[in-house]
Amino acid sequence: QVQLVESGGGLVQAGGSLRLSCAASGRTVSTYHMGWFRQAPGKEREFVAAIKRNSGSTAVAASVKGRFTVARDNAKNTVYLQMNSLKSDDTAVYYCAADPRDWPQSGYNYWGRGTQVTVSS
Repeated sequence: QVQLVESGGGLVQAGGSLRLSCAASGRTVSTYHMGWFRQAPGKEREFVAAIKRNSGSTAVAASVKGRFTVARDNAKNTVYLQMNSLKSDDTAVYYCAADPRDWPQSGYNYWGRGTQVTVSS
């Protein structure tokens, strides 16, 4: 079992950048495929990005492609979400997740508590 803790959220102006971190404990991040999701007020949770355990292959949602990138540092047991050119539509709680049943989007077994990202226009 793995515990996930997100950090790095905050308030940023439109056009700015943030880097979210997801620190794992209990098991090493290298054990799992990892993903990022977000949920805006009044909306369903949606997939943002994911990265594979071994190959480091990534998948990114169309809505953030070209602006967001996902990376992992197995030595630090951490996964990152680099967010550039942020828009007000990116405002949401961002969640880290691990161990999907169907990579990249479905059936994640472990979730963090989330970190708030607010983009002001």
